[in-house]
Amino acid sequence: MRLAIMGSGGVGGYFGARLAEAGHDVTFIARGEHLAEMQRHGLRVESIEGDLHLAQVKVSDDPSRVGAVDAVLVAVKSWQVAEAARAIRPMIGPDTFVVPLENGVEAADTLAGILGQAHVLDGLCGILAWREAPGHIRHAGVSPFVRFGERDNRRSKRALRLKAAFDQARGVTAEIPDDIQVAVWSKFLFICAMSGIGSVTRAPIGVTRTLPETRTMIEQLLAEIEAVARARGVALPADAAARALHFIDALPEASTASMQRDIMAGLPSELESQNGAVVRLGLEAGVATPVNAMVHAALLPQERAARHITG
Repeated sequence: MRLAIMGSGGVGGYFGARLAEAGHDVTFIARGEHLAEMQRHGLRVESIEGDLHLAQVKVSDDPSRVGAVDAVLVAVKSWQVAEAARAIRPMIGPDTFVVPLENGVEAADTLAGILGQAHVLDGLCGILAWREAPGHIRHAGVSPFVRFGERDNRRSKRALRLKAAFDQARGVTAEIPDDIQVAVWSKFLFICAMSGIGSVTRAPIGVTRTLPETRTMIEQLLAEIEAVARARGVALPADAAARALHFIDALPEASTASMQRDIMAGLPSELESQNGAVVRLGLEAGVATPVNAMVHAALLPQERAARHITG
């Protein structure tokens, strides 16, 4: 397949590298020092699933130079999705489809609003990875997986084609779920709770899941997110929150969410796409979300400062 990776950090860099290693025609969209290093020395991935070094990669900061591709994997931060959608328009041909791999539950809606429903699947991924340095991705935890599918849950040739491409790559498990919304919200359950508790405590998950007071808070965050999902008609399994907590309990003790790392670094974060989204969507559905609201409110001053918002 001819693929483009919009956002070549921990997520996009890892999955794009695995697809390129498997022989697919992959173009990375990157910028700054990351772009320059990839142009000079390729892309290096240090991974618990096996290291790799692509000595030469296709990389550009200008999607208009890439041309139409079969599929675009969007791996930017949630708050950058609208900007990314506008930027990738030159790569969208009549049959091109786009798959979001963001945290959150609204990326596909944003992409469809800008690019059109016909071009957008829904999707998610699981991985603990980040950009260690320009041209260098570190994957430190979670067996990497991607899940994607048509938004109406029909089985399509294009989704099966992308799954076949991922099946050829090592260090990745790909799945087309029976219900993509259930899959998206199931992932959102644990990542939103983990992001929220980590961001307000500044502690790794090994600490917050063990301390009784913060473990209770994790459970409360999960319960609220689950209630919002059900109110919106998402058919989560009865044990969805318990499964999410089990996943949290299985993470390496030092694990932190990307939102937490951004907040601790004083950078703009996915606050509004995670705990903020729970509050907003809860209000729309008539579901109370007091713990998520507290997390959102507590982090909002720093988020506004990181975005240079005053007044």
